[in-house]
Amino acid sequence: MDQWLNTCVAIERVVTIIKATNFHKKISKQIAKIVTVILVIFTLCTNIYDPFYRYLIDEDNEDEKQIWCIATYPSSLQTFSSVMHTFHFLAPFIINLISAIILITKRSRQQSNLRTHENYKQILKQQIQQYRHLFTTPVLLVLLGLPRLIILFVSKCMKSTNDAWLFLVGYFISFILPMLTFVVFILPSQFYREQFHKTIVNYRIALERRLNYMI
Repeated sequence: MDQWLNTCVAIERVVTIIKATNFHKKISKQIAKIVTVILVIFTLCTNIYDPFYRYLIDEDNEDEKQIWCIATYPSSLQTFSSVMHTFHFLAPFIINLISAIILITKRSRQQSNLRTHENYKQILKQQIQQYRHLFTTPVLLVLLGLPRLIILFVSKCMKSTNDAWLFLVGYFISFILPMLTFVVFILPSQFYREQFHKTIVNYRIALERRLNYMI
């Protein structure tokens, strides 16, 4: 879900550049609410089968009692599950890259119309340098999510609890990037860094005024 939301942000960024002054924030907020609901329903519908094919088994050993969660999919459902996992993995990545390419090319054309004395290739290089974080973010998303996808296709059933660390590591690696939103999305962008700095300054001013008022 978080990858799809990042993709929606990338698409809106492109729409903002294309429409320019014709972009309406109010309409954008309404569309964002509708799209969020659609994404939630879509994500649930593509994974809702999973709980119905899982069941628990109690295993009594000499030393301890273990509870295993077993998943048994029919062959057709297993194929569907693999396809949907791959789709949720690759589709946001491809859309993010396409959105970044469209944004940079569109931005470069707009700048070339204003800065007629400069070469288009030079402007394009400048725009790529400025918006390089739009490429690095989806690549990082794919690299961090790749272990989970590899485990999905390569691994088999766990033979003991000692193998659980492999599954857990592959699963939690994909959550590293959402936990580093500030580092990945804010710091690489000059605009977001400036907005963050302004927010901190405004917060400090408001806090100082409040403290002076209390004193």
